[in-house]
Amino acid sequence: MGKNLRTLIIAAACVFLMVACTTLRFSQVDPAAKDFHPRSIAVFAADVGSYAEAKGVVEKEVAEALADKKWFAAVVDSESINNQMRDNEELREAMKEYLAKLKTLNFSDPYLSRKISEIIKAEAFLLVSVDIWHYTVEQDKKVAKVSMGMRLYEGSTGHLMWRAGHQRAESYMLIKPELSAVARKVANDMFGHMPR
Repeated sequence: MGKNLRTLIIAAACVFLMVACTTLRFSQVDPAAKDFHPRSIAVFAADVGSYAEAKGVVEKEVAEALADKKWFAAVVDSESINNQMRDNEELREAMKEYLAKLKTLNFSDPYLSRKISEIIKAEAFLLVSVDIWHYTVEQDKKVAKVSMGMRLYEGSTGHLMWRAGHQRAESYMLIKPELSAVARKVANDMFGHMPR
């Protein structure tokens, strides 16, 4: 009995170390992030590229994973932001202009960022992009593969505090894992490296 217990403890420790030491594809933290501790965060609509089936699913998984962490007093999801934009023209125009500048110029406009932050009551913005979202075959194994990028901005200044990218490929035989579940695992891996 003692030998089985010792083996079980060693196995559990190995699993814990593997989970705790997840290495991301990349992660960059701004030195100013050491003093960045937002109480609220907004998850903007994800850039899903050509993976239209990921739209809505990714934002939901990311927002729920953040809420489960209980790191923030409030997590504003993309559905809530869309509802506010529908009812608030000032927010709608600010978001449109902010995201256009971010996409075309890679410029996080501090004035627009602060305006959005005040209206939606979020001290930080999390932008998610989907790079891969599909089932495929790799080395004769069927896999469910999800790759995402994340960027965390300070709402009051528009300053980029953190960016990271990560992916997972889960192999399967008969039953396909849901890509949403794989996305949740990717998000949780990434959150272990996100400043808060």
